[in-house]
Amino acid sequence: MHSLNDRQRQAVLHIETPALVLAGAGSGKTRVITEKIAYLIRKCDLKAHNIYALTFTNKSAKEMKERVTKLLKNENAKGLNVSTFHNLGLNIIRQEYKALGYKINFSIMDAADSGQILKELMLKQTIDPEVLDGVQWDISSWKNDRISPEQALEQAEDAQQQARATLYQAYQKQLHAYNAVDFDDLIGLPVRLFSENADILEKWQNKVRYLLVDEYQDTNASQYALVKYLVGVQARFTVVGDDDQSIYAWRGAQPENLALLKEDFPALKLIKLEQNYRSSNRILQSANQLISNNPHIFEKKLWSEMGLGDPIRVIACANENQEAERVVSEIIVHKFKTRSKNKDYAILYRGNHQSRLLERALREQNIPYIISGGKSFFDHAEIKDIMSYLRLVVNPDDDAAFLRIVNTPRREIGASTLEKLATYATGRGISLFDATQEFGLTSFLSEKALKRVQLFGQQLLKWAQEANAAEGVEVTSFIRTLIENLEYDNWIHENASNPKAAEKRINNIRELITWIERIINKAKEEDGEDKKLETIVTHMMLMDMMERNESEKEHDMVSLMTLHASKGLEFPHVFLIGVEEELLPHKQNMTSPGLEEERRLAYVGITRAQRTITLTYATKRRKYGEDMACEPSRFLEELPKEALQWEGKPGVVTSKEEQLEHGNAHIANLKSFLRRD
Repeated sequence: MHSLNDRQRQAVLHIETPALVLAGAGSGKTRVITEKIAYLIRKCDLKAHNIYALTFTNKSAKEMKERVTKLLKNENAKGLNVSTFHNLGLNIIRQEYKALGYKINFSIMDAADSGQILKELMLKQTIDPEVLDGVQWDISSWKNDRISPEQALEQAEDAQQQARATLYQAYQKQLHAYNAVDFDDLIGLPVRLFSENADILEKWQNKVRYLLVDEYQDTNASQYALVKYLVGVQARFTVVGDDDQSIYAWRGAQPENLALLKEDFPALKLIKLEQNYRSSNRILQSANQLISNNPHIFEKKLWSEMGLGDPIRVIACANENQEAERVVSEIIVHKFKTRSKNKDYAILYRGNHQSRLLERALREQNIPYIISGGKSFFDHAEIKDIMSYLRLVVNPDDDAAFLRIVNTPRREIGASTLEKLATYATGRGISLFDATQEFGLTSFLSEKALKRVQLFGQQLLKWAQEANAAEGVEVTSFIRTLIENLEYDNWIHENASNPKAAEKRINNIRELITWIERIINKAKEEDGEDKKLETIVTHMMLMDMMERNESEKEHDMVSLMTLHASKGLEFPHVFLIGVEEELLPHKQNMTSPGLEEERRLAYVGITRAQRTITLTYATKRRKYGEDMACEPSRFLEELPKEALQWEGKPGVVTSKEEQLEHGNAHIANLKSFLRRD
């Protein structure tokens, strides 16, 4: 504890009254919580099993428990309760299931399970299943706000709301009939239990002698109620949070819960952690000035002893393609200058769709990357399908690819047919494709099934011969023809939930073809080589495997993630892209209170950076099929002018000499870097 600063030490030692620790980004809040748990056990005569610490992710809970155990050197740490809110709720339900009217072996439904129950109920009530997502969202919101089905019915203002509230009521009855709970019930049921059973509440209050809560600003109404019930009148608790990092209103988080604490617990002690151990002062000054535009109940200003640091760069780009290419180029040059590693860089964005062009630019430069909190390009079903066709065309023995696409689009080759085909192939020690061509298969399949399987095998053989003969530009021509012959676009339209979703998936396939085209053209320009499909598929599959490696930290990769996914992380060098009106802030949140949350998102992005941060925006972006002008984000104007270094800002003229000097240096560094590799 000797290495804690004064505020951190105060937060650890304060136990007389409830405490709110307002912990700014990078201020060491996890250390405060772990040190306080150790202090409570060592100095305050509290048993580990009477201390409960709550957080929002299993990863955070695991890290916290490991750090406490290390601090205590395994002494007296047995029985310590460190978990997520939902794990605690599950533990309570498991112990009190009888009082809640459940049987001991109750099930937990995930979102897909819940969706299936709701879909069946919607069909019975003649409600369009297309609105399923909206119904699930409403029910989750009602549960998080502690609104029962009966209350939802009473509050319904129109026929649509009434229908959804009725569905909520039927859904809850169905869940109970299945002896099941959903994710939101893991908090809601314990809250209801405590509100209706004083003796059970007292039992749990006696168990929880001290409660610590991390990321308190992310709690919703149900979670706050759970905390209040558990601490009771004794109010022996410490919550740690930061209202400036509350970015989850869309899933029910209420930063006002921080303010409510003062009303519910008048003896609350407020302790501010403002010293930052992560970032340089230019970064912190910019973050402070940006967030000062939000209304505050609690004021705080981050500072550090890490020096002034580099200016914050703001780069204007002609369009989104140039933006992606420029960011990747900047990473290459900066890596060369500073001898940094790929893992030192993070590219942050407001929406998952912004990662597509970045992925392409990184692939083209053979820079490994990992996507967090979003869907990789390779994870889209349509990309998996087309890649499986290409894999099978260059290697007909690829059984995994065969099974994926043998009935996509449908060829009426059923599961029983495939099972018999697989049995025959295994017995002969050959691939599924080879099995389709063997005479011995006639004794395994019916005449109709055999004909379909053989026809597919012959078609595959024809494609393989065509692909083998193709090279260079002929490869993309072959792929386009293949997709046309499959009538894959029609199949997507037939199976998509709506035309917009279908068009999005078709655009993904076009993007794949464009990328392959660029690989071919680049090879031709650089070494005069006409690449064959086999080489291209191998290159793409290697990129895919790199992305899927589970052990992210052990590999040297650039991180791509949304601003939401970046919370709690830090990187030496950060690029925040798309800093434009209608992107950041998002077009759906251009007015209060949504605008305040968008500003908090930008604040979170800036405070991820340790040494440098670069903000980029496009002056034009393709929207709705045409190029449209973009306005730089208002948040750029809210940053301190003296901390910024603009490039391409309207009205700021760079001399031709400076442009030439920068361009020559850029090219020289790139060439040196590429020669070295």
